[in-house]
This record gives sequence, structure tokens and C-alpha cells, in this order.
Amino acid sequence: MRALGIDLGSKRIGIAVSDRSGTIASPLLVLQRSGSVRRDHEAIRALAVEEEAEMLVVGLPLNMNGSSGPAAQAAIKEAEALATVVGVPVITFDERRTTVTADRALMEANISARDRRKYVDKVAAAILLQHWLDSRASGSGNAGR
Repeated sequence: MRALGIDLGSKRIGIAVSDRSGTIASPLLVLQRSGSVRRDHEAIRALAVEEEAEMLVVGLPLNMNGSSGPAAQAAIKEAEALATVVGVPVITFDERRTTVTADRALMEANISARDRRKYVDKVAAAILLQHWLDSRASGSGNAGR
């Protein structure tokens, strides 16, 4: 199953894509927020069509204790709105620490702070999507909400 991973941010949206077998996630691109949620969702819909995605996995920013705070509620609301536009299933999946992990990986690759800002969102989306793919493969619980 080909899936897109979506890391929603207030200024940028990181997008990752899986291979056709649903095994490996790769960073795809970063969308700059346009100021219009509708336009942003249309851009994601177009990417889903172009990439032949069968599923969208939207990052759910839970609190470190696993509870759902305002950011998680906003992500759920946006994922629900996105689902009305894209024409494929949209689920949310725990994204705790994906941005921190992505930033560390980019630092270890000696990417400058300026350049890291260009890549961190799509790398975080790839980490999120890879975790989801791995959870599906292992049959573990929490494979999406």
C-alpha cells in the first residue's frame, strides 16, 4: 500500500511517501502554508493523486504522557477536514519526537542549521510514516486512529 505521511505545522507541512510495497518511507517535499487551509488541502490532494497514494497518515502530536492536548485536537480536526478533500482514507498516528529525531539526524549529517529548516519537516514526515509502516508490519496496536 502506497501512503503519504503528513507532518502538519503552522508554517510548513512535511510530506513523505512510501514505496509501493508499503515498506520504506522517504521524504518527499515541504509545502509552505499558503494562508488558506483549503488551498493547502488541495495541494495535498494533488500530491496524493500524483503519487497514487491509497492512504494518508497524519502526525498526531500527543503529549509526552500520551494524552491529547490542544495541538493533537487541532491535528485531528485538520485530518478530518483533509479526509473530505483527498478521496482516500486519512488516519492519525502518534508523532511524538519525530521532529527532534529528524533534527538530530540532520545535525549528525553535518547539515547547517539554515539548511536543516528546509528539510526537517519532510524528514519528520518520513520518520512518522516509517513508524506507521513498521507498526503495520509488526501487527502492533496503535497502527492509527
